Amino acid sequence: RKNSRANEHEKVQTLMHYVNKENLEEVHKQQPKGKAKGIDGESKETYEKDLDSNIAELLKQMKQLSYRPQAVRRAYIPKAGSDKMRPLGIPAYRDRLVQGVMQRVLDQIYEGKFYDFSYGFRAGRSCHQAIREVNQIIMTKKINCVVDADIEGFFDNVDHEWLMKFLEHDIADKNFLRYIKRFLKAGAMEDMKYHESDKGTRQGGLISPVLENIYLHYVLDVWFDIVVRKHCKGEAYMVRYVDDFVCMFQYENEANNFFNALQLRLGKFGLKLAKDKSRIIRFGRFAKQNSANSKTETFDFLGFTHINGKTQKGKYTVLHRTSKKKLKAKKQAVKDWLTANTHGEPSEVIKLLNLKLAGHYRYYGISRSQRACLSWKRYKMLLENHPIIEPRPYVDIWQAL
Repeated sequence: RKNSRANEHEKVQTLMHYVNKENLEEVHKQQPKGKAKGIDGESKETYEKDLDSNIAELLKQMKQLSYRPQAVRRAYIPKAGSDKMRPLGIPAYRDRLVQGVMQRVLDQIYEGKFYDFSYGFRAGRSCHQAIREVNQIIMTKKINCVVDADIEGFFDNVDHEWLMKFLEHDIADKNFLRYIKRFLKAGAMEDMKYHESDKGTRQGGLISPVLENIYLHYVLDVWFDIVVRKHCKGEAYMVRYVDDFVCMFQYENEANNFFNALQLRLGKFGLKLAKDKSRIIRFGRFAKQNSANSKTETFDFLGFTHINGKTQKGKYTVLHRTSKKKLKAKKQAVKDWLTANTHGEPSEVIKLLNLKLAGHYRYYGISRSQRACLSWKRYKMLLENHPIIEPRPYVDIWQAL
């Protein structure tokens, strides 16, 4: 289901007046302290020492169309569940403020256009809601097949020309569009070398998430709703969280047709599927029934492995486990951290460890995603009934001396 406002297509005429002193100051206030700096070396603290003058000069340049975003500073962070590193593009501080205002404007324009099955980087929506929606569809609709798709290097391969065409479809303000294009083309600095930007969005910029959503809204969502569903005789559904999405079908042949068409569709817009991570599997209560006693396949979505299972009463349900990849990565991260903090004060180490684990538990601690906790009372009872052998000296190495 799509918001009814999305059916009303009318280009937005003027937007640059929203990039004003009041909105820039508001974005500035919301910036957390201690954030990584861009190539300008400017921080929130240094920028606000002369805030009025800095914003006045920024607005003057924007009005004269002489404002040009600086290249982002490229940095790398570990990629969860992989030995690879994820590139980030850290913008200069003033560019961060402009992006923040423009991101707000784009959110207001597109929130009414985005489909209800799109969950990523939208106010009031979360990964857990997307997972819940997948559950509801599989458990209540006529689902037999799931297309588990992965777009290879999505953030690095967004086509700038297509993205600008999508924006021009909805926005008439040429200056607003001009500045978005300048952000896309600003390039990156790494090891004192400048790298041009001919495609892709920079993870780390405030405006990047909404631009990525807009791109896939037109590449995937609109196409799925208007074209794919129209050609399906059975039921067909999609749930998307930015570039992570699953599609669910009633009929296997329609899932196969979609999978083939999807590759062509993505190719048209400079994207492609990761072949080793994309597949069609039989999944759902009907697939579970038809498989008899054989084990059905599973799929991962947003860090959880989805499994065909049964409740204690024998009814079909979708079970969840933290994906092996994510769990392994977290265990390794905790192990590395503990190794590095071996000589720390025990109470402080435990305090910090709890903070690290809390974030993991808050995300992955969903119902039926973990084994039942073993309480201390239960643990002591088990020890009493099944005592563990106590360590003690068995050999006296000093006896012969």
